[in-house]
Amino acid sequence: MQNFDFNEALKGIQAGKPITGSDGVLAPLIKQLTEAALNAEIQSHLEQSSETIPNSV
Repeated sequence: MQNFDFNEALKGIQAGKPITGSDGVLAPLIKQLTEAALNAEIQSHLEQSSETIPNSV
């Protein structure tokens, strides 16, 4: 995953690039935040699932 580059975002804003939208300056940051939240949610769900499944021998 590529980290959000604040300097590039500022350059984009100064160049007149839109802030929002699929091609907006904040799109990579929103993508990064969304992916991190989804990964955390999946990890939490998997941990809870493994706690509720009894070990069978």
